Amino acid sequence: MPIITVKKIVEPKDLEIAFAIRKRVFVYEQNCPVDLEFENEEISHHFLAFADDIPAGVCRWRQTTMGYKCERFAVIKEYRNIGVGRYLMEALLANLPLNASYIYLHAQLTAMGLYKKFGFVAQGEIFEEAGIQHYKMVKKVNNDI
Repeated sequence: MPIITVKKIVEPKDLEIAFAIRKRVFVYEQNCPVDLEFENEEISHHFLAFADDIPAGVCRWRQTTMGYKCERFAVIKEYRNIGVGRYLMEALLANLPLNASYIYLHAQLTAMGLYKKFGFVAQGEIFEEAGIQHYKMVKKVNNDI
């Protein structure tokens, strides 16, 4: 089992690696339009996961008018199901402001199980985003929802 580490991205070279991972997973593997994939980058807080020092996954959060949105979770196929997504989510949640009260995401159906482990609950109807089925999920905070 590889050693998984996550760091918050501060260097431009690491952001380039993160973008390459997102392009590989979302654009090439999942056929998401490239113009939808890269937006709001300058206002987002990005994270890069490594498996034995090899870049393996990414995610980010940003503040929106609704609250704090967790998004762009992407793990390279060879590194799925070994905990990379869990480590990314732990790092992201630990980095949110202490007063972050409304935390949400748009979950692909295959990722909902991971998000549920962190207290996210599905809300509303299934919807399509970039050609993929999603549910909005909101993190339960202090018995909300």
